Amino acid sequence: MFEPNMLLAAMNNADSNNHNYNHEDNNNEGFLRDDEFDSANTKSGSENQEGGSGNDQDPLHPNQKKRYHRHTQLQIQEMEAFFKECPHPDDKQRKQLSRELGLEPLQVKFWFQNKRTQMKNHHERHENSHLRTENDKLRSDNIKYREALANASCPNCGGPTAIGEMSFDEHQLRLENARLREEIDRISAIAAKYVGKPVSNYPLMSPPPLPPRPLELGMGNFGGEAYGNNPTDLLKSITTPTEADKPVIIDLAVAAMEELMRMAQVDDSLWKSLVFDDEEYARTFPRGIGPRPAGFRSEASRETAVVIMNHVNIVEILMDVNQWSTIFAGMVSRAMTLAVLSTGVAGNFNGALQVMTAEFQVPSPLVPTRETYFARYCKQQGDGSWAVVDISLDSLQPNPPARCRRRASGCLIQEMPNGYSKVTWVEHVEVDDRGVHSLYKHMVSTGHAFGAKRWVAILDRQCERLASVMATNISSGEVGVITNQEGRRSMLKLAERMVISFCAGVSASTAHTWTTLSGTGAEDVRVMTRKSVDDPGRPPGIVLSAATSFWIPVPPKRVFDFLRDENSRNEWDILSNGGVVQEMAHIANGRDTGNCVSLLRSANSSQSNMLILQESCTDPTASFVIYAPVDIVAMNIVLNGGDPDYVALLPSGFAILPDGNANGGGDGGSLLTVAFQILVDSVPTAKLSLGSVATVNNLIACTIERIKASMSCETA
Repeated sequence: MFEPNMLLAAMNNADSNNHNYNHEDNNNEGFLRDDEFDSANTKSGSENQEGGSGNDQDPLHPNQKKRYHRHTQLQIQEMEAFFKECPHPDDKQRKQLSRELGLEPLQVKFWFQNKRTQMKNHHERHENSHLRTENDKLRSDNIKYREALANASCPNCGGPTAIGEMSFDEHQLRLENARLREEIDRISAIAAKYVGKPVSNYPLMSPPPLPPRPLELGMGNFGGEAYGNNPTDLLKSITTPTEADKPVIIDLAVAAMEELMRMAQVDDSLWKSLVFDDEEYARTFPRGIGPRPAGFRSEASRETAVVIMNHVNIVEILMDVNQWSTIFAGMVSRAMTLAVLSTGVAGNFNGALQVMTAEFQVPSPLVPTRETYFARYCKQQGDGSWAVVDISLDSLQPNPPARCRRRASGCLIQEMPNGYSKVTWVEHVEVDDRGVHSLYKHMVSTGHAFGAKRWVAILDRQCERLASVMATNISSGEVGVITNQEGRRSMLKLAERMVISFCAGVSASTAHTWTTLSGTGAEDVRVMTRKSVDDPGRPPGIVLSAATSFWIPVPPKRVFDFLRDENSRNEWDILSNGGVVQEMAHIANGRDTGNCVSLLRSANSSQSNMLILQESCTDPTASFVIYAPVDIVAMNIVLNGGDPDYVALLPSGFAILPDGNANGGGDGGSLLTVAFQILVDSVPTAKLSLGSVATVNNLIACTIERIKASMSCETA
């Protein structure tokens, strides 16, 4: 069983030595005799026992009355003046003062002790009086507010409110729901015209209670990065829909929902031998977003899986842009909701319709991202299942910027026993992928990069991760297992932020500005700089990011196991200086043993106060090994349940993808992306030097060389 405080054991030993210098003085002050304490309070320190400490007593005359010595006015004035300058005189100062005043050094010592006690009591009495006044004022305000709330009335109906029985936020949400009711009814009436019967006749799901969030799923602006200065950022040119666009969007969404339900059927004629038939599709769905643009390629896939999550929670994740982009951080680099045309009916997402933008990515700078402008529509089916569909809205833009169009794509979610759900995912896009690097051409064209299997695999793995956060029956028998529930949540939340930051910074997003360095090897390293300012989760200064991708003739699982294993880390990690790397703690978060968050420590590291936070995750479509150095004191706070948002991280790591050539029973090779982030200067206004670029270039080159050498030895 792992104890978080073990991390600071060595530091506590060192700290204890630093406190010994004032131990004696503290003991003397903390244990004054009662008669000395009274003398200090009643006579302002002007009296003291003659001839030594108040604790001294003549053993031959135990009942003899003690003699007290009253200091002269001059002695008191001199000691008062000295006290203002130095309330804690040392032995030398006390001896000098005793000579000047004609007192014993012990008398001077006791006077200063009593004076300090007197000043402390005076400050405490003053502070208590102030706090008592503030407490009375707060109590009076509290009574006044309670009376006002008891007599409050609802602004909508004029009746009494129950705000005293609910939180203020809940009260505000109810007022907002009442205000939006008219708009919901209006949108529902429009949708009913296309569906053929009133939406209110559909079976409704009861309003879902807000589940406790094991991880506060929130991505913010592109993983917290301050991007958007690139003039080729296509998503910035997209505008919100106009009033005239809304009926068209509703029509497209309803038609897309019918199309998705047809394509999700197992025995549908569109899927011949599990291959999509474009000609049959064109005959079956003449409506939609129009013919395929010239130069675009059609890409369609379907995948089904049973995941360990309630269907209500899956719907909520898909309809919340922040949760969706966080759960699918390996696929979604950016996402935004531009408009909400309908929030749903009767407190759930049945009939909810949103207009969104998103950028889909492969974790490599060699694959262009896919920017899309689309509507997302959620609807509960007659059998109780739920469906969420996307449909592109590029035709509503005067100059469609995207290289990707989403035809009816989404998922059908069916409730299963014991909190499980069956998810059938359909991806149908038309894309211009002529900018894809030759290394990734086959993988992208076969659907391994953006297809339905990738989406379902990520969802399945993330559902397992969230389930592990909620688990309470953690076995404490294994060494290094973190059993503290709050510590587990904080550490997993920190690792989640690390993964999001890594994925957001390694792709070929249009918000990035990569510069290619032509190296001596076959791989070209791409670098990018950014300024980190006022971000508590990232060290301030100039951050240099560098990434490259290459092919290796080794199956992805073997590459993943090699890179995540702390025992083989010194074979590729140059910064470990060839030392042994030990795992200090870990949290398993999935069925596969490779899905794990770990705390590592390098024996030969030059920074003894640093640990390595690592998350390794794998599924049939991709694997990641992501790590970042973390301060040992900060990690101890996190492991005790503290807030992880203020732990500074600069993640580096690896993304491992199958090359798409696994056939004939073989495992194929791997497409490996290596990415590093280095703080080159702690001043955000500093200029980047060529030496820093050369350093990170050499770091990547040496790491790749070591990986290839180690893997070739294994395959030999």
